[in-house]
Amino acid sequence: MALTVTPDTYNFVAFDTAYTTRIAEHMATQLGLDDIDVLIAINENSSLTRIEVEVTDSLITITPHSGALEDTRRPRQQSELNTTITMARGMLRARDRLRGGFAEAPADTELSLPQAAIWDTYIMGRIAHMDIEVNKQAWVYNFRNRYGFSDAVDAVFEKVWNSSNTTWAELNTLSANTVSVTA
Repeated sequence: MALTVTPDTYNFVAFDTAYTTRIAEHMATQLGLDDIDVLIAINENSSLTRIEVEVTDSLITITPHSGALEDTRRPRQQSELNTTITMARGMLRARDRLRGGFAEAPADTELSLPQAAIWDTYIMGRIAHMDIEVNKQAWVYNFRNRYGFSDAVDAVFEKVWNSSNTTWAELNTLSANTVSVTA
């Protein structure tokens, strides 16, 4: 596996490519993705927390905007926790597409907001179960904003959050059923 992080130097943020590479390599090994090339192309021109993932059979490309790696208490400074979560999120999405029953999922740019929310919940739940500190309440709120504020929606959130093995078909069906319950 070759893992590459770009850019080598930054103009707008105080990030460290070697530091990011160490975190990404550790995460790739932990998630069983050490047999495929990975390109991490950080977009330092955007302070958004967006992460874009593209997957082919031979390359995973993760393009996080700099806000996804940033320390929320120290603007333009890199956060170890946020870098770890961002790498895990991107790599889990890629692993799902390659090996986890998500080959038929739409491209990230074509996911509906509810579809993106349910998949993010599934990903973040697995990250939390890796003993990585996540703000679960923020993800509950994100889920509720897409599906509604009710006990039934909260039950679906908990089911997805605590799931360790599902497929895109199962998540998409659950998403559609949850949207119809709240409509």
